[in-house]
Amino acid sequence: MSTAVPWALSHTQIAVEIVATIAFALSGVIEGARKRLDAVGICVVAGLAAFGGGTVRDILLDRRPLFWVQHAEWVWILLALCVGAMLFMRARHLDPTERAMQWPDALGLGLFTAVGTQIAIDAAMPAVIAVILGMVTAVFGGVLRDIVCNEIPRAFSDHRPYAICSFAGGWVMVGAHAAGFSQWGSLLAAASTATALRVAAIGLDWRLPAWQAGHATNDADSDPPSR
Repeated sequence: MSTAVPWALSHTQIAVEIVATIAFALSGVIEGARKRLDAVGICVVAGLAAFGGGTVRDILLDRRPLFWVQHAEWVWILLALCVGAMLFMRARHLDPTERAMQWPDALGLGLFTAVGTQIAIDAAMPAVIAVILGMVTAVFGGVLRDIVCNEIPRAFSDHRPYAICSFAGGWVMVGAHAAGFSQWGSLLAAASTATALRVAAIGLDWRLPAWQAGHATNDADSDPPSR
C-alpha cells in the first residue's frame, strides 16, 4: 500500500518549505564563501543547510520519500541558486560576512519551524513532540552546515537565543492549530514569531548565560604555590 497520500503536502506547506529551503541554502552559500570553499564545497554546504533538518525530521517520522527526493526540482533550484549567488558575489566583489549569513538564517529558522511543526501535527504527534520535530527541522541544517565548515554550531555557541526561538515558534503553531486558525494563518504566526525573536536576539544582542567555571581549578593547570 502506498504511503504517499498521508504525507502529501498542501500548496501552502510546499510554498513555505521552498522559501525556507532557499533561505537556508543562501546561508550555506555565504558560509561556504566565507570559508573559501570551491564550487563543489559551497553546493554541498548549501545542500546540508537546506535539506539537513527536514531530512532528519522525515527519518524520525518514517516519512518516505524524503521531502527533497519527493520534490527533485528543489535540488535543481538549489544548484541554480548556488551558481547564481557565487557569480553575483564575485561580480559585485561582495565580501561574505558572518552577519550577512544571519538574516537568511533567521528567516529559514522561522519558516522551517512552522512547516516542520505542522507536518508533525498532521502526523498526529503529541504537541511536545511536534514542537521538538519543528525545532529539529529548523536547527539541524545549520548544525550540519557549521560542522562541515569546521565550526562549533552557532546554535549552541553564540549565546544568543536560536533553538529557543524555534521552540517558542513551535508552541505558537500548536496553539494556533488548537484555536482553529487556518493553515496559512498558523504558519504565518509561527514563522513570524520564531523569525522575529531571532532577529531581536541578533539586533538587541540578547544573551543566554554561558557556562561559568567554578572556583576550583585543576592542580595540573594551576600555578605552583609560592613558598
